[in-house]
Amino acid sequence: MTPDAAPVLTAVDGHAARITLNRPRALNALTPAMIDGLAAALDAWEHDPAVRTVVLDGAGERGLCAGADIRLFHADARSGDHTASEAFLRAEYRLDSRIAHYPKPYVALMDGIVMGGGVGLSAHGAVRVVTERSKVAMPEVSIGLVPDVGGTYLLARAPGELGTHLALTGLAAQGADAVLCGLADHFVPSDALPDLLADLAREPAPDAVARHARPAPEGALAGERSWIDACYAADTVEEIVDRLFSCGEPAAKEAAETLLAKSPSAVKATLESLRRAARLDSLEAALDQEFRVSCAALDTHDLPEGIRAQIIDKDRDPHWRPATLAEVTPDQVERYFTALGERELGLA
Repeated sequence: MTPDAAPVLTAVDGHAARITLNRPRALNALTPAMIDGLAAALDAWEHDPAVRTVVLDGAGERGLCAGADIRLFHADARSGDHTASEAFLRAEYRLDSRIAHYPKPYVALMDGIVMGGGVGLSAHGAVRVVTERSKVAMPEVSIGLVPDVGGTYLLARAPGELGTHLALTGLAAQGADAVLCGLADHFVPSDALPDLLADLAREPAPDAVARHARPAPEGALAGERSWIDACYAADTVEEIVDRLFSCGEPAAKEAAETLLAKSPSAVKATLESLRRAARLDSLEAALDQEFRVSCAALDTHDLPEGIRAQIIDKDRDPHWRPATLAEVTPDQVERYFTALGERELGLA
């Protein structure tokens, strides 16, 4: 079998069923067929008494999953016909909810890059394992989108304002930081993953993971909590930026500059999404909200422009519209949360 012969590989070894995302040359970016394949595998194993644990990993050396294959969104946004994008998001979000409530231990091996949709497939699982290679991120503001796949629900519940920091800047959390933020549970050295997989096949998932888990190397975020919590507690993005620039920490100034390079509309919609998600009582309610926000983003200038700059032309020079935070009005932010009527996701 060639490396990319099937986008999702499944196998059963002992008591463990394994799902491997298998588009390594695309960093296992998700397609509609992959979402369908994952859902079908979970259906098949849910009532199979021989399967006691489900394990998710990614093919290749770079990571688990870089998120959705967003070229689909670019084509839909430019054409004005959002049918394909909405169908993908609907299926993806339903799968994320399914993973969160799966009746058997679902073990996500979050080795390497885990971004966007990859977070949705892993961080809602029962057992979430990171390594020294892990880079867990919700970088949607870089393409004019808002964190989704339940990301706003997770980040809104991170300690203090750590989730706000990660969401507005799109920065990646490494091993210890991912655990601190509630995006992962255990640290296992990457060279121990083959042995962990072997043990998962023959013993309960908690026992297998506990045998290989180790203290994570020290992260950065724990030592930065004071300025992160103080700066990101502000009510507006403009005030957050002012606090970051004035607090005197070089890392805070760098965060402000990173934030200001993102889509102003997406950044403001992200802050509002996080604040609202913090008041929601379930993952499903957050997914319903994210579906509205993502559908609204398809009608903006910034989403296709962000994808063009990052993925299509790769010039890394997006021209946002509006171009500044000051030009993004409250009414423009509120439009992201407009009810969709019969098109609602309806999970909650």
